Formats: sequence, structure tokens, C-alpha cells
Amino acid sequence: MTKTASGAGNVALTARPEPVLRPGHVVLDVVGAGICGTDLHIWDDEFPTDPPVTMGHELSGVVREVGEGVDGWTPGDRVVSETYFSTCGSCEWCRAGRLNLCPDRRSIGSREDGAFAARVLVPARGLHRIPDWLDGHAASLAEPLACVCNCLLDPQVVGEGDRVLVVGPGPVGLLAAQVARASGGTAHVRGTPRDEARLSKARELGFETSAGDEPAPADVDVVVECSGSTAGIALALEAAARDRRVVQVGLAGKWVSIPFDLVCYRELTVTGGNASTPPSWRRALELVGRHAVELEPLVTEVIPLVEWERAFQATREASGIKFVLDPSL
Repeated sequence: MTKTASGAGNVALTARPEPVLRPGHVVLDVVGAGICGTDLHIWDDEFPTDPPVTMGHELSGVVREVGEGVDGWTPGDRVVSETYFSTCGSCEWCRAGRLNLCPDRRSIGSREDGAFAARVLVPARGLHRIPDWLDGHAASLAEPLACVCNCLLDPQVVGEGDRVLVVGPGPVGLLAAQVARASGGTAHVRGTPRDEARLSKARELGFETSAGDEPAPADVDVVVECSGSTAGIALALEAAARDRRVVQVGLAGKWVSIPFDLVCYRELTVTGGNASTPPSWRRALELVGRHAVELEPLVTEVIPLVEWERAFQATREASGIKFVLDPSL
């Protein structure tokens, strides 16, 4: 599935070249590729791409071919992959291990061919083995979980006993609520009336929820904003107690008008996180490995790649949690 040209839309199922194995890389057979809000932003031309490019960056797969110089991986290994195809390797961010901030980074699904295809080429350095018990489709959520870990665990944001408000009950919000709980916090998930299916899943996972006219928690220790909406960001600033923290995870894709003076009046600390880092991937897989974060309940439907338009529409309408494309169906 390809972003064929710049501009809104211009996404189609097209023929693309087969990935060519190169040293230090592997070719994966894609098992599952989740649809992310970023993919919607790419569709709307609100996120930079180098078209034509195969989309898709949330992936799990099976190693098909191993390139020269690759150790520790063999065909048949079940893996997930980091998203960075290349970085400069020499800037201050690369030297610090913060590949996500490299000005020259190129990621799969936007600047290099990604996982909305039967096979994908990725650097071997970015692979992570997944547990035998973990469903391959659900494993594709390791990528958004790694992004959440980058925002909440490096440095640690939620402490024992903290009251946490998560704004936005989408997949990232439900992952953030689980990470907050694993960190010792008590999380409440806030949505809108149209989010009832997602809020129901939040309750199944053990979280209190609210929407619409129901009051949201106030004066909380940490607000994790995952909606990317103007109203959600404003609520996050309004709900945080004085001298506490707001973490911006959701992407608006555009300029927004918000009560930013609250940062000054309440002496709030506002932080965010750009995608993921190698340490955040390790933290994510550790949480999954000890069942502190559950991925499988967040998969609403596995959909054949040829039905990508239906999957994208369902994602945009928030009619479920996570829709995963499977090119083998």
C-alpha cells in the first residue's frame, strides 16, 4: 500500500519492488502491520514522506532472509522491528543513543518502504525477539508501546500512588494507562461520547472512565494527553494540579489554540516524546514479557491488506481500538 504522491489522499494498493537484501539487514515476512494515527496524517499530507513509498511502521514479522554480517538472527525467528531505517550516526543525538532526534533519520513507512506489504527490509540492529506465546498480530503494537515508554519511562514520569488522567482512549491511550499502572499510578481514562466502545475496553482492562458531561478528574499528578485534539490538550492543562506534569503524546497534525498560560500560572512541567528509542523498545518488551501490559485485547480486527480502505476508515471513525493489516490473508 503506497503513498503515491504528495498531497492529501494519493494512497493506493500498487506494485512495489521486492526488497533487496543488503549487508546488516534482514528481510521479514510481514505477519501484522497496525494502522497508526500517523498513517492517517500521511493520508492527509500532514506528516512528511518521500513518495512513492510503502506505508506502515507498526509491524511484526518472521525473518525470511539474513544479510551479510548479521549475527544472532536466523530465518523463522519471530520479531518486531524498530522504525528507523537509517540515521547519520554522528550527530549529538545519535551519539547519545537518541536516534529519534537525528535530523537525518529515515523511517520505514514514510521515507523508506514499510510494512503494508508482504515483505519489508529492515536493519538487523533494530530487531527484537517476541515471546512464543504472543500473537503475531498483537505484537505489532510493540511499536506504539515503545513510543509510550519513551514518553513515560525515560525519565520515569509516574510514581507510586500518583493520580493519572489519560486523555484519549485510543490504542496509545490504553497503552499509556497500562504503563502508568505498571509504574504504580492509578489511571483514569477520559474520552468523548463517540468513544464508548474504546472506553468499554478501558473498563475491561480495569480502569475508571468518563466522557461527555461526566466530570473528569481534576488536580491530578500526571496528565497523559493521547488524543491530539485541541479540546484534549486544553483539558490536559486544566486538569493538572499545580507543580505537576502534562505529557503530550498525541499529534494534532496542525497548529492548535490552547490555554498555554496555565503552564506559567500552575508552574506545570510539559514534556513529550518523539517516537521511540532503543531503550524504550527494551522497556516495552520487558513490560509485555511479564504481562504488565496486555496487547492482544487491543486488537479489534485483523484485516486483509486488500481491504485497507475499510481498515483506514474504521480507524478514522474510532470504531474500534487497533486494526491490523495482514498481507497473507
